[in-house]
Amino acid sequence: MYARVVPAGDQTRLGVESCRVGCGVAERLLKLVYLRASQINGFAFWLDMHWKDLRAAGEPEQKLYMLRVWREWPEYTEQERAALDWTEAVTRLTNGEVPESVYDIARAQFTEPELATLTLAVAAITLWNRFKLPLPTNADGYERVRPPRDPHLQRPARAPATGANPLHPRR
Repeated sequence: MYARVVPAGDQTRLGVESCRVGCGVAERLLKLVYLRASQINGFAFWLDMHWKDLRAAGEPEQKLYMLRVWREWPEYTEQERAALDWTEAVTRLTNGEVPESVYDIARAQFTEPELATLTLAVAAITLWNRFKLPLPTNADGYERVRPPRDPHLQRPARAPATGANPLHPRR
């Protein structure tokens, strides 16, 4: 909805998203960071979106299920652990800062530009979580863009429900 109502805001969002292209941080890791920040922020739409994107990219379901307790699950790499710890610290900003120990671990895994990109990614997803949270949103409304399929295999489109309000899908 906000893309239609505030197009300049959506262009800004796309601009922030484009900053991470070629930044040296794997797309899969950035999506994992987005998923963890969305868990912390408690917004179902983004959880659904990033979960689906990660599954489509080949991430095992168990890894995603264990994300909330990532410290206890040994299958995360050291780089993933550093990114997740950084994500939690930047999202929560306990006492208004990131603990030095978290910074030291992150710097051991990431270059300065990569860490700046991770910080931008965490700030961006937190912004989108905060922006979209008060707006009416269908929690499972995210549809991954898929390549076109053979038209002979596609199901016929469903007719929209009578009286449905596209801005309030649940009403």
